[in-house]
Amino acid sequence: MNRLRPLLIVGTRPEAIKMSPVIKECRDRPREIDAIVCSTGQHREMLQQVADYFEIKIDLDLGLMRPNQTLAGLTARCLTGLEDAINKYNPDCVVAQGDTTTVMAASLAAFYHRIPFVHVEAGLRTGDLQAPWPEEMNRRVAGIVADLHCAPTQRAADALLSEGTRPDIVQVSGNTVIDALLWTVARERNNAEQWEEKYAFLQDRRMVLITGHRRENFGGGFENICQAISTLAADFPETDFVYPVHLNPNVQAPVKSVLGALSNVHLVAPAPYPEFVWLMDRSSVILTDSGGVQEEAPSLKKPVLVMRDTTERPEAVESGAVELVGTSIEAITQGVSTLLSDAAEYSKRQIDDNPYGDGRAARRIVDGMLAMSWQSTQTLRRAG
Repeated sequence: MNRLRPLLIVGTRPEAIKMSPVIKECRDRPREIDAIVCSTGQHREMLQQVADYFEIKIDLDLGLMRPNQTLAGLTARCLTGLEDAINKYNPDCVVAQGDTTTVMAASLAAFYHRIPFVHVEAGLRTGDLQAPWPEEMNRRVAGIVADLHCAPTQRAADALLSEGTRPDIVQVSGNTVIDALLWTVARERNNAEQWEEKYAFLQDRRMVLITGHRRENFGGGFENICQAISTLAADFPETDFVYPVHLNPNVQAPVKSVLGALSNVHLVAPAPYPEFVWLMDRSSVILTDSGGVQEEAPSLKKPVLVMRDTTERPEAVESGAVELVGTSIEAITQGVSTLLSDAAEYSKRQIDDNPYGDGRAARRIVDGMLAMSWQSTQTLRRAG
């Protein structure tokens, strides 16, 4: 029997986290699958941390990251680099996850070579090309050319069907981030001593975990976010606010200017994935503009306030675990204050069943890949 040869592509740390369960599942089936893992290096150092943690071997690193790169420059290098990878390995299909520049370029490279494209975490939509920017455009492009859509939820699958996607190439798989999270949190709870020592300053106090990095929040949005955190730190002096600060200067400058001198606000370096999972598990409330955190936190029973006006993850909002507060100073301070002050409201936000999965998404995705006749599809496409 010919083994399936997928080219599994990652570029950023979140992609590596969400693709790691798929990569591990592929490599656990060596009789059926000859998996090739390619990194574009969009987040090179942070991605390597994840690869090391999940014991993932990168077969090809394109090393595309450049200082102060533009999206156009990154996209061009991704396309040409991935073309070289496809020519080198001659895969049966190309697999990528999410909505980054790497994913959009991977889908186009596969399309240009008439090779089937598998889109993991397919069907997320806000309906607004400007929010999140440029991710909404990236995932729509990937959706147009995909041959297998692995939707994390039924709502995501329905979005694809409403766009005219054939039902036979859409599967509801769950989200692989839950696979990764459940494996990681079990491991880090058994390895908590190192994190308890590193964060000894927290003692037994409540902690609000903060992340923020979205381009659409640069400028006035981040200034509002920082002012809100400053107000909350003053209103809740016995609560610690831990903020792993993204390295982008557009984030670093306002965060350090407004929050740098506050005694109960702790600005720390971006945390490796296992450390960040421990911080989520240790927190009381999470304040974020991240997409992945909206999916992960409900499994840990942590209420999330999202500093965005729209979300492509409405299931979490509908479940009650997540609330959109945008970048309004008043909405952020009111939302966090309620969760820190009202035990009944806090309890309502702790849900039992995460709408994003049960930890078996990777198995379903790889089963779906094996069920498709990629080799024959590839032959037909190249002939056409």
